[in-house]
Amino acid sequence: MKAVETLMRRAPVIPVLVIHDAAHARPIAEALVAGGLPVLEVTLRTPAALDAIRAMNTVEGAIVGAGTVLDPAGLEASVEAGAAFIVSPGLTEPLGRAAIDSGVPFLPGVATAADIMRGMDMGLGHFKFFPAEANGGIPALKALTGPFPEARFCPTGGIGEASMRDWLALPPVLCVGGSWLVPAGAPDAAEIRARAARAVRIAGGR
Repeated sequence: MKAVETLMRRAPVIPVLVIHDAAHARPIAEALVAGGLPVLEVTLRTPAALDAIRAMNTVEGAIVGAGTVLDPAGLEASVEAGAAFIVSPGLTEPLGRAAIDSGVPFLPGVATAADIMRGMDMGLGHFKFFPAEANGGIPALKALTGPFPEARFCPTGGIGEASMRDWLALPPVLCVGGSWLVPAGAPDAAEIRARAARAVRIAGGR
């Protein structure tokens, strides 16, 4: 758990990346790292994802993980591609056990008290609250943290530049995940770097 908390505290925002062309991966990673956001989540939503992880791992300072990991096979493929951490949209027993057995830092998605209890039964204490805004937003997470004061969260889903600071103000929230940092299409490195730097400034350097 210490390893995943260290990752979550490394930067206030974990960019959530959907990469359709592996050739875009390195320039995106370079721009985000230069802007102050080194922890990068590449979602397994496209055929290019694993190659993108490999390419991003060549960028100095980048800490590259895999997101949208749904099962043990996806976890294994991600680790083989060099993923430094694993993020999932939900938590199942097979995926949770596989992640724990692998030793890779794991951030499973939760949306309910039952999800958190399942994770804690496995010895987990750090979670992705997902989908954050659609699942009731800040009031919902505040309600959930009452029974689980030791749990720590990375809310993801619907969070943007305008709302990130409100989420980060919650003591159990160590970082947020967001997809707004990298617009669709061919990467504009200057724009991506500017968005990353602005996010760091909004977070107060947290």
